Amino acid sequence: MTHTNHYPLWKNALLIIVVIFAFIYAIPNLYGEDPAIQISGTDSIKIDNTTLQQVANTLTSNHIATKEEKFQNNNLLIRFSDTDTQLKAKDILKAALGDHYTIALNLVPSTPAWLQAFGATPMKLGLDLRGGIHFTLDVDADSVITQRLQGMQHSISDGLREQDIRYIAINKQDDNSLWIAFRDEQAMSDARAYLSNHYREFQIIPSTANNRYTLTLKITPQSINDMRQMIMDQTMTTLRNRVNELGISEATVQQAGENRIAVEMPGVLDSARAKQILGGTATVEFRMVDIDHDPRTPVVGSTPYPYEGSTYLLKNQVILSGSSITDAQASTDDSGRPAVSITLGGGGEALFQRTTAMNIGKPMSIVYVEPKLTEVNDHGHITKVNTKTERIISVATIRSALPNTFQITGLGNAQESQNLALLLRAGALPATMNIVEERTLGPKLGMENIDKGVLSIKVGMAIVILFMALYYRVFGLIADIGIFCNMLLLVALLSALGMTLTLPGLAGIVLTVGMAVDANVLIFERIREELRNGASAQGAILAGYERAFTTIVDANVSTLIVALVLFGIGSGPIKGFAVTLSAGILTSMISSIAITRALVNWIYGRKGVKKLSIGI
Repeated sequence: MTHTNHYPLWKNALLIIVVIFAFIYAIPNLYGEDPAIQISGTDSIKIDNTTLQQVANTLTSNHIATKEEKFQNNNLLIRFSDTDTQLKAKDILKAALGDHYTIALNLVPSTPAWLQAFGATPMKLGLDLRGGIHFTLDVDADSVITQRLQGMQHSISDGLREQDIRYIAINKQDDNSLWIAFRDEQAMSDARAYLSNHYREFQIIPSTANNRYTLTLKITPQSINDMRQMIMDQTMTTLRNRVNELGISEATVQQAGENRIAVEMPGVLDSARAKQILGGTATVEFRMVDIDHDPRTPVVGSTPYPYEGSTYLLKNQVILSGSSITDAQASTDDSGRPAVSITLGGGGEALFQRTTAMNIGKPMSIVYVEPKLTEVNDHGHITKVNTKTERIISVATIRSALPNTFQITGLGNAQESQNLALLLRAGALPATMNIVEERTLGPKLGMENIDKGVLSIKVGMAIVILFMALYYRVFGLIADIGIFCNMLLLVALLSALGMTLTLPGLAGIVLTVGMAVDANVLIFERIREELRNGASAQGAILAGYERAFTTIVDANVSTLIVALVLFGIGSGPIKGFAVTLSAGILTSMISSIAITRALVNWIYGRKGVKKLSIGI
């Protein structure tokens, strides 16, 4: 007798492998998290064994016990048994290490090493389930407005010369107005007509007092407000790009006042890296090395910089800036060392290519530039001053005229190359920012609502499982096993993709539980119909699965299309629901069709059964 209801060995083996891998990637969610402190160095400070020993001695002398101390991604990670010890340790280490180190609170998965070896990590939880990090950023828009007015001054000067309108002087006043002097009234009149047409953001006030012909250009309050809002909008767009690069799916970036932006990042484990990425305004500048003068002797037009134990004299002219870079990806050079692959296209490439073509065989430097806001105590009055940190990251000999694609080499480690590539790719911030507030948020909706969300999944599963077992008997138990496999596959998929789970996402999982048996109900009812029509047990199983397949696919594809539309046009919570629903549709089809069919085949496919335990 030929058995029609059995899978070949390779298909059974494939399903077993899928379930095993799902188990490996789903089980980390059961281990929970440990409170931890992450210590990273600022500027040129590096974390090494000396830092580890200093931290260990400090904690030991203060009678603070740790669960683990280890290096991770060029940082020092210290685990604790409870949050009280974590908070106490942070205050002590902050006082002991000083401002040269960044000390951030983290929650680190307590996943066993054997699971970490497979890259298995738990799902991230959103602000409404676990909380997260809140940053308030102060944007120095006034400095950008001043710089843009200076740019307008040069633009007006060039425009008047192009129109052959002669003027004596053009100066910027303390109140952000421009003052232009002319030799005669005709020149002043021509300039006023030109400026009125081309610079509508200014109120133009003429004066002929004391035989002096002048124009005062005062920028209107509305223009100032528009310029400020444009800077804020550009900053928020760039921050959203950077948040997306960090892989945080439901972050909130919104304006909080005239010059401040609030950023909430749910489920963040590495808050130190998030702070570095959000607050960074780093870019790079390409400059030629001055080989004609002694680096120890001051030279007009050149500045000395230390690099790898030596001093290099760099020309101040920037032949290419970070704004010309349209794409940047972390990579490795020919020797396998960290690098950043650069693609140009933002303007300024002509000067860069011309300069490199004219200086073949000469050294060129790449300077890492990071603007910062520094607080200065001026006789008790705290003011913020724009400062700039500059350091050479690479000095290389030009071998040929560099094209629009090339590499930045000489970076310290892979993390540095990833950070630099991210900042360049996400876009430079238009204004310097300062993180004025950092808070760790608790769950917005409270533990009661969280428990209710988890309880709804448990109750939903229990009711469905009980109903299927009572109504469809053995086939119902098979469907119940399929439900467990579906949850295993769904949790594994969301964990492997690094998704952030929120309360709407939990709602999607609850819906998936019901949908998981929807396909089995169609199949089982088809089998029962075939049995009523006199079909054999084997024939009813075969017909039930094959004839219900098209209906199942049509129904799930329709639901998947709706989920994709929700993801495309919905807001953050709606997207969380759409993601879990979409993933649940895919996993439910695997569990309801392939896995349950395999179980039915193992129980009934190889036996000459006359009757099926399917509730009739």
